[in-house]
Amino acid sequence: MAEPTKITVLGTGVLGSQIAYQTAFHGFDVVAYDISTEVLEQAQARFAGLAATYTKEVAGAADGKADAALARIRLSADLADAVTDADLVIEAIPENLALKRDMYTKLAALAPEHTIFATNSSTLLPSDLSGFTGRPDRFLALHFANHVWVQNTAEIMGTPVTDPAVFQTVVDFASAIGMVPIEIRKEKAGYLLNSLLVPFLDAAGELVVGGYADPETIDKTWRIGTGAPLGPFQIYDIVGLTTAYNISSHGGEKQQAFAAYLKENYIDQGKLGTSTGEGFYSYK
Repeated sequence: MAEPTKITVLGTGVLGSQIAYQTAFHGFDVVAYDISTEVLEQAQARFAGLAATYTKEVAGAADGKADAALARIRLSADLADAVTDADLVIEAIPENLALKRDMYTKLAALAPEHTIFATNSSTLLPSDLSGFTGRPDRFLALHFANHVWVQNTAEIMGTPVTDPAVFQTVVDFASAIGMVPIEIRKEKAGYLLNSLLVPFLDAAGELVVGGYADPETIDKTWRIGTGAPLGPFQIYDIVGLTTAYNISSHGGEKQQAFAAYLKENYIDQGKLGTSTGEGFYSYK
């Protein structure tokens, strides 16, 4: 199977923009799609910020490679235009099942027959979406961790009907863009990374909603007690509180209580995490 060379990333939020930039940084042509020109203006600023970060933190980026990556990213608010000749579409839109299913229904009618679809969903199984893609054999999950240039894992997980050749193509693509492919042998909610991370974050949310301690104290306890660089609420800020809210609101009673806490105390105040300069902590 031919290597994909034309990549489209759907969604230019915190992680979608990182996926698009990382891909362009490694020499691929990328179309970054989002729902409006206003959102894409924010994405353009985000890409410029990533170029500055890579210049400081990534080997070889200061030689002009970081700026060259920007020239390989084309922005589009027209879905048909964005996928017209895509070899691989990586979907990184909000973690909402109905929204994703609607997106794949549209994609199925617009993308070329050869296009591979990959979801970056962090909690949904590929099988939750496969039937809406119009090409279940060419669909799978490709899940990135935040700060892709440092936490460079790429979890690849298919469904029982994913073509093995498609799976291997995506594994090879992940390597080509500087990621460490993590091949998951069968479908697992939460994949590997979030199967470890989410229970930890849920426990922190339960502690703060229960009034046992404030976020700063919980984070401090974790950092001192384990030597970890970040506490759970610092991680929440990086992940983004909207993502945390979307996931928690579909959980059990304790998770839904945390979702309500996030909405009332942070999201309704525009405090969405590092992307907005303030979440549990201020980054201004």
